[in-house]
Amino acid sequence: MLEERWVYKNGSFVKWPEATVHMMSHSFARGSTIFEVISFYDTASGPAVFRLHDHIARLEKSAAYLNMELPLGHEALCRAVADTVHRNRLSKGVIKVVGYYPQFALDIQPPQKRLDIAIFAMDPSLDVEGLGFSFEKGTTAGIACWRKLDPETVPIEAKAAANYLNGMIARLDVQKRGLEDAIMLDTQGFIAEGATESIFLVEDGRLLTPCLGTVLDSITRRSILQVARHLGIETFEGRLKPELLFTAAEVFFANTPFKVIPVRRIEDREMPAAPGPVQRRLWDALQKIVTGADPAFVHWLYPVN
Repeated sequence: MLEERWVYKNGSFVKWPEATVHMMSHSFARGSTIFEVISFYDTASGPAVFRLHDHIARLEKSAAYLNMELPLGHEALCRAVADTVHRNRLSKGVIKVVGYYPQFALDIQPPQKRLDIAIFAMDPSLDVEGLGFSFEKGTTAGIACWRKLDPETVPIEAKAAANYLNGMIARLDVQKRGLEDAIMLDTQGFIAEGATESIFLVEDGRLLTPCLGTVLDSITRRSILQVARHLGIETFEGRLKPELLFTAAEVFFANTPFKVIPVRRIEDREMPAAPGPVQRRLWDALQKIVTGADPAFVHWLYPVN
């Protein structure tokens, strides 16, 4: 199905196989790509993109951190995303917005400040094999030997392709031990995040998550904290010791496509409940929100049509 998808590329649409750059382009060879992964859902009013303005604002921040220049303004980028979903006649799925340098460059410095933009929209259930997810099944996790990138080495809040080598090798490390997902500690030894996910713990009914500073300012992380407070669940953001992973009543990851990912096992510890009661409350609330059934959060949805 991917071959039939249309891709937005610098103001026009091309077929999926034509959305290419040269292998010696700066963004391919040096990892100088910024991106956003965004979800969209089928609602009673038609397809709608989840927190699109927040995602585009973060793309703009990534560009600013890395001295890059986006070719479109905020509203034009939002409209281009919606147009890409509409052009592909999709009602639900995942969007990837990519800012990149297509030009050949041997130097470590990019050839210019201005980026090209490509936008992809797909329905993983139709287009991508092996990307299924079961909330009831959840996942297993281990503490990776590799630490999260230190914020004094690179701007970790920039959603840049080069930064994700860190998460890739962390996940490979735990998969060698028969586990599925990685939990990364920061360079000070506190819990940071997953390979590509935020992490949450539940202890004595409170929802705990690492504070910003050493982790990505995840849109899903923000959403879960806001929804938890709306539900009356007490939240805490701070430095969390890894020992908490072995005493917490619940642990879960959070990312754009799946929102709440229960962890049923951490290293050799089988979790007492996965999904646990707090995870279920958050999962149920988010399902209502993304489908437009909760009027309190309808402003999070950007209509495609």
